Amino acid sequence: METADLGMTSGRRLIRRHSLTVRLSHWLNVLCMTVLLFSGLQIFNAHPALYWGQYGADSDPSFLSLEAVEQGDITRGVTRVGGLSFDTTGILGVSNVDGEPTARGFPAWITLPSYQDLATGRRWHFFFAWLFVVNGLIYLGYGLLTRHFRRDLLPTTDELAPAHLAQEIVDHARLRFPKGEKARRYNALQKLTYLLVIFVALPLMIATGLTMSPGFDAFAPWLIDLFGGRQSARTLHFITASSLVAFVVVHVAMVLVSGVFNNMRSMITGRYAIHTEPKP
Repeated sequence: METADLGMTSGRRLIRRHSLTVRLSHWLNVLCMTVLLFSGLQIFNAHPALYWGQYGADSDPSFLSLEAVEQGDITRGVTRVGGLSFDTTGILGVSNVDGEPTARGFPAWITLPSYQDLATGRRWHFFFAWLFVVNGLIYLGYGLLTRHFRRDLLPTTDELAPAHLAQEIVDHARLRFPKGEKARRYNALQKLTYLLVIFVALPLMIATGLTMSPGFDAFAPWLIDLFGGRQSARTLHFITASSLVAFVVVHVAMVLVSGVFNNMRSMITGRYAIHTEPKP
C-alpha cells in the first residue's frame, strides 16, 4: 500500500494507496478465483462427496455428500454431514434443469460449464489455476523486492496487543472504520487476515490441488503422504476453497459498507481519499 499525497481539496486528501502491480494482481486474482470456483464445482459434481484417507469410493463412508434420493415418484436432494442429513431439494443434490428435477451436487447456474461436462470443467480449472499461480509468484516477488509485506502487512507489536485487537473487533462489528490519517494504513485485523490468506490459505489450496494430480505426484510423491492421501487432499482443497469464498464475501461486504466508490477507485486508479479534520 503506497500513501503518497496527491493533493487536498475541500477537507479531503487524495493519496496513492495501491501500486499498479498490486492493482493488476488483484483484478487478475478476481478473474482467476471466479473461474476456479465455478469450474471447481463442476469437477466436484462428478462425484459430490468428500472422504478422508487414501481411498474414496461408493462403498467407503463419506463425511460430506450431496445426494439424490428416490422416494417413490419423488427425487429429493439430501446433504449429509457426518451423521446429520438435510433436505436441500432444489439447491444441493437435486436441482431443476429445464423444469425437471435432476441429480446434481451443485446447481447449473454456479458451475462452469453449466451443463455436466467434467473434461471441459477440468480444462478451465487447470488453465486458470496455473495463471493464478504465476500471478501469485509475481506478486510475491514484488512484495519481497519492494518490502511491501513488511511495510504494509506486518503488524506492529502495539497492534497485536489484545486490547487493541479487541477494540478493532468491536469497531468492525459496529461498522466504525478508520478515518483521517489512520485510513492511510491497513488495520491490524486486515493485516492478519491478508497474511493468513497469502501465506497459509493460498499455498495450502495450491499444494492440495497439485496433490490430486497423478502427474505431479510422480514428480513429488511425498505430497500424498504429507496430506494423508489423495482423498484427504481433495477434502482439504474443498475446505480451503470454501474458506477463501467466505473471505471474499466478507471482503466485498466491507468494501460496500466502508465506501464502495472510494475503495473501487483506489483499486482501479490507485487513488484513495482520506478525510481531514478542519484546522481551527
